[in-house]
Amino acid sequence: MAVIDARGIVQRAREIHSCSPTAAAALGRTLCAASLLGDMMKEKDGSLTVRVNGGGPLGPVVAVSDSEGCVRGFVGNPALELPLRPDGKLDVGRAVGRDGTFTVSRDIGLKDPYIGSTALVSGEIAEDLTAYLLESDQVPSACALGVLVDTDLSIRAAGGFIVQLMPGAPEETIAALEENIFLMDQLTTVLDEDGAEALFDQVLKGFDFHILSETPVCYRCACSRDRALEALACLDNGELESMIREGQPLSVGCQFCDAAYRFSPADLRGILDARAAN
Repeated sequence: MAVIDARGIVQRAREIHSCSPTAAAALGRTLCAASLLGDMMKEKDGSLTVRVNGGGPLGPVVAVSDSEGCVRGFVGNPALELPLRPDGKLDVGRAVGRDGTFTVSRDIGLKDPYIGSTALVSGEIAEDLTAYLLESDQVPSACALGVLVDTDLSIRAAGGFIVQLMPGAPEETIAALEENIFLMDQLTTVLDEDGAEALFDQVLKGFDFHILSETPVCYRCACSRDRALEALACLDNGELESMIREGQPLSVGCQFCDAAYRFSPADLRGILDARAAN
C-alpha cells in the first residue's frame, strides 16, 4: 500500500494556475495519481506522465512525476467552475468528461516511452486509475484520491492511496480489504482530521503491517532558461525574424509553473546565427 499527503503540492498547483475549486480538485487528484505511480517506478532517472482527456469543459489534465514522486502539472481550463453535485461535492466527473482516455506514459530511458491507455470510467480520476491498473498493467488495485478545498479557496487536505494485491491473494484477504475500504471514513476527512498515516490503520484494519519507508514529495518543475531557448529554436526563420524586427524582449512562460524567461532580440538572432553556421 502506498499513501500520499499532497496538501502542499496541490496548494502550490492551485496558486500557480489560479485554479477554481473544481479545477484544483481535478488537477490535485491527477497529481496524486502521478506521484504514487512515479514513486513506484524502479528506474532512478525515469519519469511518468498521466494525461486525462475526457472531452469535458475542463480540457486536458496533465501531471508529470519523477521517480521520487515529485510532480508538476496543468489543466486546460483552470478557471472553470460548475455547480456542486446533488450530494454537495465538486463535480469533477462532469468537468473532466467521460468520453476519452486515461493515459500513462513511462519514460525509462529507452528510445520510445512505454504508453498505456484505457477508456475513462467516470472522469473522477481514482476510478479511472483503478481501471487503468487492472486493464493496462494487469494489477488488481484499489485507489482513492481526494482534494478538500476550504472556504477561502486554499487546499485544506489532499492525498490518496493505492492498494495492490499480490498474485494469488486469498479471497478472504480481498474480502477484508474491500470491507475496510467500504467502511472507512471519507478520504479527505481522514486526511484533514487524522493525517495520511491514519489511512493505513483504516484500510489495513485487521492486518499486521509496518511502514517500510517515507519519501518527501513536492511540486517540482523541470523547466529552465536553456529548455525555453530550445523551444524557441524550434520556430522557423520567418517567425524568429518577425520577433527580432519588433525589437522587444520576448517572455516565454512555463506551462507547468509560474517561471518566465526573457529573451532579447540579440538572443533570437543568436538562434538564427547558430542555425546558419550549421
